[in-house]
Amino acid sequence: MKTYKEQNLKPLELSKFRPIRDNVIVSDMEFTERLSKGGLVLLDDDMKSSGIRPRWAKVYALGDEFNDPEINVGKWVLVSHGRWGRGVIITDQEGEKIIRRVDPKDILCVADERPNDYTLGDKV
Repeated sequence: MKTYKEQNLKPLELSKFRPIRDNVIVSDMEFTERLSKGGLVLLDDDMKSSGIRPRWAKVYALGDEFNDPEINVGKWVLVSHGRWGRGVIITDQEGEKIIRRVDPKDILCVADERPNDYTLGDKV
C-alpha cells in the first residue's frame, strides 16, 4: 500500500478548526512497531488479528457539547479497538499530523502523559 506522499496527496492545511457537537478529535495514534517491556520488537500489527487492541491517542480538539471535565486538549486517551475514524492528514502550526474522530463513548481512560504501550493482541 502506497503512503499518501507516494500518491502525491497534499495534506489539508488548517490554521484553526472546531469540531461540532460532542465530537472528539485525536492525533498521534500509533500503528507502527512497538518495543515490549522485555525489549522485543513487536511488528506493525495494523489490519491484522493481532492488532485488535485499544490504542492511545492525544486529544487534539473537543466539540462544544463534549462535557467530560477530565478529558481536555493535550491529554492522552485510551480508545476501544476500532472506535476511531479513518485519518485525515493535516498541516497546522505544529507541522504535519494525522487526525481522527473517536467515539466519545468508547474512551476507556485518560492520562496526562503519553503512556508506554506494552499491550499485545489476541494472537502473538
